[in-house]
Amino acid sequence: MHPIDITVKIVAVIPCLDEEKFIGDIVIRTRRQVSKVIVVDDGSSDQTAEVATVSGAEVIRHQKQRGAGAATMSGFEAALKQSADIVIALDGDGQHDPDEIPLLLQPILDGQADLVIGSRFLKVAKVPTYRKLGIDVITWLYNLGVKNKIIDAQSGFRAYSKKALEGIHITIPGFGFSIQTLVQARKSGVRIVEVPISIIYHDQGSTVNPFIHGLSVAWTVVKIRFVEELFRTTPAKKK
Repeated sequence: MHPIDITVKIVAVIPCLDEEKFIGDIVIRTRRQVSKVIVVDDGSSDQTAEVATVSGAEVIRHQKQRGAGAATMSGFEAALKQSADIVIALDGDGQHDPDEIPLLLQPILDGQADLVIGSRFLKVAKVPTYRKLGIDVITWLYNLGVKNKIIDAQSGFRAYSKKALEGIHITIPGFGFSIQTLVQARKSGVRIVEVPISIIYHDQGSTVNPFIHGLSVAWTVVKIRFVEELFRTTPAKKK
């Protein structure tokens, strides 16, 4: 792996909700790998924002919870306004290892990709069976009828070049935004690659019900990829 070019401005965006237990360590370790860390506190009821600030992050606060997609978009917009060349997105609950950020940066720095997904399934990962099933279904729906397929459509650990980000506009406030960004990126013609990452699931991590989460994201994939496309391609009836 080549050393990171320090002339490239790399900004990390970390959307958070009630992650005071993990966010301090995540911010400190992420700062070692990037130029700047932006934490978007999505209406937390704990000390997430305060801990992130003390740890060295710029903090954007949503007064009310607006959803992971809305929080991520707030972070992306802030990063672009600050002339970021590359944006790293990662979770604030300790699932992702900030020390692996260079793995995601390298394909962009080498000119081989515009969007890099940290895939949990390119090496052995201890993913609970129920989660793996949901991810597989969502990824299958995303890949259906697509030539360039991916393995992990639900990974939140990603790197975006400026070119990729300029073609993305998140309108889905919930977790379905992860699919929306991939669909938008693909339609914009950006190059998407995957690299292997590790993953850690904490008992104290996300409080989102995984079954409800999976159904919500699966419906989002169907809606974006098939329902909306059908309405766009169906000729209007003559009056």
